[in-house]
Amino acid sequence: MAVTPVAALERIASRFQLDCVMVAVEAHGSGHINSSYRVRCRSTGAESSYLLQRINTAVFADPAALMENIGRVSQHLHAKAAGEPDAERRVLTPVTAREGGLLHREADGSCWRMYRFIERTTTYDRVESAEQARTAAHAFGRFQQQLSDLSAPSLHETIPHFHDTLRRLRAFQHAVEADVLNRAAGCAREIAFLLKREPLTGALLRAGLPERVCHNDTKLNNVLFDTASGAPLCVVDLDTVMPGLALYDLGDMVRTATCPAAEDEEDLSLVAMQLPLYRALLEGYADGTGDFLTQAEREHLHLAGPVITYEQALRFLADHLQGDVYYKTARSGHNLHRCRTQIRLIESMERQGEQMQALSAQVFAEAHSPEVTARC
Repeated sequence: MAVTPVAALERIASRFQLDCVMVAVEAHGSGHINSSYRVRCRSTGAESSYLLQRINTAVFADPAALMENIGRVSQHLHAKAAGEPDAERRVLTPVTAREGGLLHREADGSCWRMYRFIERTTTYDRVESAEQARTAAHAFGRFQQQLSDLSAPSLHETIPHFHDTLRRLRAFQHAVEADVLNRAAGCAREIAFLLKREPLTGALLRAGLPERVCHNDTKLNNVLFDTASGAPLCVVDLDTVMPGLALYDLGDMVRTATCPAAEDEEDLSLVAMQLPLYRALLEGYADGTGDFLTQAEREHLHLAGPVITYEQALRFLADHLQGDVYYKTARSGHNLHRCRTQIRLIESMERQGEQMQALSAQVFAEAHSPEVTARC
């Protein structure tokens, strides 16, 4: 998206119902999808901020449906947080546009939204300890649990077929067959690896798991931590909150939080799924979700990580074969390196598959034993 001049940003920000005087607008964050700006304001000597965002309509084709989802979800979560300490900082609060609704459209067709800025928080891109993994997983588990009773109708699919692993496989196979840049020969081993694991596409879909409201982007940096206490405070980035399987969220946590290496690490000797971090995630997730997961969901917990990691490997390699048209790249072969990291992670999970299954059963059995339930 083109850079928006400061004067235009100030004018757009004024189209929302601010309760203070705007004093500055500045770029904020490093998100890859939407463009974000911090709007600093002052009122009777006190300072506050808002977060202004331009929605990427190339990714979110129906911004009205997107904001309808976010409005319903935030309202439901605010009701759940009522009475808790610091309740207003625990949930994202969308700001109403002056023309009504949560969306402002510019004459050029661009779409904008605004949230109240949650002060005194920090985020982390990489898991630094088992305790951090545990608390983040608790936050995402509690997020699912709090939305488990969201009333009908179902939320909109903001990105249709987002976790349709079979569809991702077919798109990958098409990219291999088309081979528009003659790159397939250079990644034949990776192609063969992914095609051999086709059964993973149905591992969760065949299990008859119930539809849930899911976050669908459960990376650590989508949890705001309180700077004073270090405790998880608020789950953010609600753009992909939509119907799905609860285990999709757990799977993405396993993919992104159990390996200390970066997603695009080229030294594959550093890439491995670490069981202590896996246990920590399970403990936090079990505590956060409470007792709303079904027996079938609990029996398939160990497959969540491999399935979502496989899906992401398909997406990275398909993009490499198609010319890096979806994911931003910083160097030649970037998406291929990302795919190789996912493959090495899958291999690590496969070697530890029996331990993952046993640990999943153990942690959830302990979390929901009669003794623990009585203490809670």
